[in-house]
Amino acid sequence: MLIEMLINQPQMLGLVLKNTPSWVWGMLVALIWLGLSQARARTAGLARVSVMPVVMTTLSLWGIVAAFGKSPMFGYVMLAWMFAAAVMLAVITPMAVPRGTEYDAATRTYSMRGSWIPMLLILGIFLTKYIVGVELAMKPSLAHDGQYTLVVGTLYGLFSGIFTGRAARLWLLARRPSTLAFNT
Repeated sequence: MLIEMLINQPQMLGLVLKNTPSWVWGMLVALIWLGLSQARARTAGLARVSVMPVVMTTLSLWGIVAAFGKSPMFGYVMLAWMFAAAVMLAVITPMAVPRGTEYDAATRTYSMRGSWIPMLLILGIFLTKYIVGVELAMKPSLAHDGQYTLVVGTLYGLFSGIFTGRAARLWLLARRPSTLAFNT
């Protein structure tokens, strides 16, 4: 709906942006900073690599509850989210960690190359929440539309599953510090 409106009435973009609360832009800046921090080589402990999937899953669930918490579709949305998250977790977790990722059992830290994937996932969750928020503000009945709610729930679940699966690969590496797995 928002995309369609922007294609047919591009002048509406200014109005949408103008009516966006300022805290949303502050959150976007913080999320971009978080994404940029993942784009450079770094070392991190287990707690730090666990924070990102927790924060992003919380953002994902917040988006679902805020958008559909009072909708009769809420239970179905949560099922779609859980299914999509479980599928992505099952697909991503067994994959090899990225080349150059190592775990040092003595210091209990990971050495990791930078990646732009977290930034893309972060922006995906943010844009999903933003677009859904705008669309529901313009057309509240979408919260009762089965197809719309299930697509949104599935999309949030995909993001959450990918984040958690990426962290789970690191958790498994820590359990087997003598075995390093690489992919290209």
